[in-house]
Amino acid sequence: MDHIWWWVGFNAFVLAMLAVDLGVFHRKAHEVSMREAATWSAVWIALSLTFNYGVYHFLGKQPALEFLTGYLIEKALSVDNIFVFVLVFSYFKVPARYQHRVLFWGILGALLMRGAMIAAGAVLIARFHWIIYVFGAFLVVTGVRMAFHTEHDIEPDANPVIRLVRRLIPVADNYYGQGFFIRREVDGRMRTMATPLFVVLVLVETTDLIFALDSIPAVFAVTRDPFIVYTSNVFAILGLRALYFLLAGVIHRFHFLKLGLAIVLVFVGLKMLLADIYKIPIGISLGVIALVLILSVVASLLFPKEAEEHTPLDVHGNPVIPTPPPAESNVEEFK
Repeated sequence: MDHIWWWVGFNAFVLAMLAVDLGVFHRKAHEVSMREAATWSAVWIALSLTFNYGVYHFLGKQPALEFLTGYLIEKALSVDNIFVFVLVFSYFKVPARYQHRVLFWGILGALLMRGAMIAAGAVLIARFHWIIYVFGAFLVVTGVRMAFHTEHDIEPDANPVIRLVRRLIPVADNYYGQGFFIRREVDGRMRTMATPLFVVLVLVETTDLIFALDSIPAVFAVTRDPFIVYTSNVFAILGLRALYFLLAGVIHRFHFLKLGLAIVLVFVGLKMLLADIYKIPIGISLGVIALVLILSVVASLLFPKEAEEHTPLDVHGNPVIPTPPPAESNVEEFK
């Protein structure tokens, strides 16, 4: 879909919603309640379905089914992000009232990165048709690996971006409000330091980038329209924060969901590999994906599994719970 005004209008809507979110409803740091999370989840789902109806009304049935399928894939795969967010916030012992701020800026960065990746993917597929086979094979391999992958603790030292951050800027030992940076006196001089909250933000950003390598090709298996791929991604990501606060406390119960997501990735990978031989109808794709996800959730509830505990550590890997910021006059917080 190449009409420029659709792109302009959609992005203007997204920016307006983000401004209202941070500037009105979450201007002050607070712990997001289940009721608030449920309300915002319902709002984002309602907006997504309303947009889906708009696609149906203006563009037709096929693009509408493609958007709905892409949105369902992205929404389901975003649950995998929640597993990681729970581990990250537990590992760094991030206070509940600051978690929304991290996710807000993390998701804003994710939207920019995913937009660039979708644009690159659309260009590659348009110029090199054979790239769909590379994407398809990648999704199949990723799905198989996910099916046999066991959950591990977070290891920040294994993340090259985190190592780079620590080399470029010193990291404070404590949280200083909701600021990502502080000015602190060190050896008689005021120096800029990153707070642990900034390290968490960087880890969230890089983690989402890794997940995007799976999810974006998965939607390209459903549609080649960049606008549909982009909008389904954006709506799924915008609802991710509310979904996190809604599911964070119970996400461990859905232990079969990873297997379900793995099956979905293998299915869409095969769909991409078979595109030139047999094109699986979009209605069947939507039904298969929905059925797999529903069965994985039901199986998780019928056969529960105890959650694993993860030891909270500080940014240096030490088992130390961050203490409240000292009452010093020579520490300045950057909002």
